[in-house]
This record gives sequence, C-alpha cells and structure tokens, in this order.
Amino acid sequence: MPELSRFLGIVIGIFPREHPPAHFHAVYGEYQITVDIQSGIVHGDFPKRALRLVLEWLDLHRDELLEAWDSVQAGHPAKKIAPLE
Repeated sequence: MPELSRFLGIVIGIFPREHPPAHFHAVYGEYQITVDIQSGIVHGDFPKRALRLVLEWLDLHRDELLEAWDSVQAGHPAKKIAPLE
C-alpha cells in the first residue's frame, strides 16, 4: 500500500486501481479499516481513540486525499500528506 501519511502508529494509504468510491486504508497494529473520503463512513474495526484520530485527520485533509485518490488511480504517485500533530 503506497503510504500517504503516518502518525501515532497509524499508517494511511491508498491502493492503486481500487474500486470507487474514493477511500483510503488505515492500519494500526493488527487493526485495519477503510474510510470513504467524502462521507467518512468506516468499514472495519479500530480502537476508539485511533479511529477518532483518523477521522480528525480526514477532516483536516479531505481535499488532499481526493487529489491523492485521483493521482493514484491514474497510476501516478501521490504527494505525502502531513501527519496529525
């Protein structure tokens, strides 16, 4: 998975040639989720604190994530996105 960001043990990425809608994957230890970029709908299981952090990060970087989605799906590398501070 091409890594877009990493913070507090959480790794965020988008796989190339994925199915719509635009989404990203988050991994935290043994936990994995997918998050719809537009709606914030989450599929999978994550610890509550880590999930709150991912959703906060999504709110801060939604436009950048949509650009990254388009770039990766077109076969181009995406720009890194700042971690949550």
